[in-house]
Amino acid sequence: MKYTCSIAMCPLDQLISLAKTAEDVGFDSIALPDSLFFMEKAAADYPYTPDGSRMWDENTPWVDPLIAAAAMGAVTSTLRFYTSVLKLGSRNPLLLARQVGSVANLTNNRFGFGVGIGWAPEEFTWCGAPYQRRGARVDEMIEVIKLVLGGGMVEFHGEFFDFDRLQMSPAPSQPVPFYIGGHTEAALRRAARVGDGWASAMMTAAQLAETIGKLRTLRAEYGRADQPFEVQAVCVDKFGVDGHRELADIGVTDNIVVPWILDGLGFDAPLDEKQDSLKRFADTYIHAG
Repeated sequence: MKYTCSIAMCPLDQLISLAKTAEDVGFDSIALPDSLFFMEKAAADYPYTPDGSRMWDENTPWVDPLIAAAAMGAVTSTLRFYTSVLKLGSRNPLLLARQVGSVANLTNNRFGFGVGIGWAPEEFTWCGAPYQRRGARVDEMIEVIKLVLGGGMVEFHGEFFDFDRLQMSPAPSQPVPFYIGGHTEAALRRAARVGDGWASAMMTAAQLAETIGKLRTLRAEYGRADQPFEVQAVCVDKFGVDGHRELADIGVTDNIVVPWILDGLGFDAPLDEKQDSLKRFADTYIHAG
């Protein structure tokens, strides 16, 4: 099983040093969350907490995940980066294709594109994107971005996006993996149909096991059961060496963790304490076998 460190809600001046330390102690990847802005009044509940509340406020630090991946990639050589997950629905697919291709090239193919639809109506409306039919629109966006990243002169004529022949150069020298987030039936079908993996939000091991089973069934339905597939999980109730082994047994391939939170520290803990947490976690789990 791989180990990924999430840098959610970390002060921006810590990110470069955390990436260096994570690579030095043996982490496989950095997970980069996405938040466009904090709206004072939200029209919808946050879907991944029991009461719908957001776990951050207007002063919580966020960094653009694509810019962060490029910056951290410049000071590392083996560490991978992936968005977990970028809210696709409020953005433009051609602009994103340019950005994703740039990050993939600048990191020497150490970037994975984790995508979701987005949960907040304000992010769509205030960014000029329709909230209605957002799922179908995101499906087409994924198709557009993959097409452009594949290289060469391409064109697209869909329901939501339409353009004549164009080319973005250089294309990444390897395909950028797409990881699909979301817990709904539609999201799981999207992951099984077009994804190179699936990314969870916070879930129990029992919920993960049930979802992974559904994904296996759906991937077989789409004729993709034999293709490589990552399961990136944030588990809230399995800890310790035995707990991590249980996660591997149910099919988790990538365990997303925040070592300083596991150590009882806050998101805004000092850098040196977070680095100590990374080292302690790596010694206990990554190098345990």
